[in-house]
Amino acid sequence: MGEPRARLTAWVHGRVQGVGFRWWTRCRALELGLGGYAANKTDGRVQVVAQGPRSACERLLALLRSGATPGRVDTVVADWAEPGDPIAGFSER
Repeated sequence: MGEPRARLTAWVHGRVQGVGFRWWTRCRALELGLGGYAANKTDGRVQVVAQGPRSACERLLALLRSGATPGRVDTVVADWAEPGDPIAGFSER
């Protein structure tokens, strides 16, 4: 049957705007074969929505929490859900 699929929504707190964080996230997500987006929010957070194989979403979450991102990540709050409609590609919003 195939690997379970999931939808990850991650709220990234810290100094993550204006430092290439969304571009970096997009590159990692595409390497992992995930669809979704990374969007700046008005309160300074970045919202990351990624959908695809659960293990790839878990890997992206680990990368977001790794300390090896552009800028400074203070915390990442993750929410898991069943996958929704397919998301083609990964964009920066």
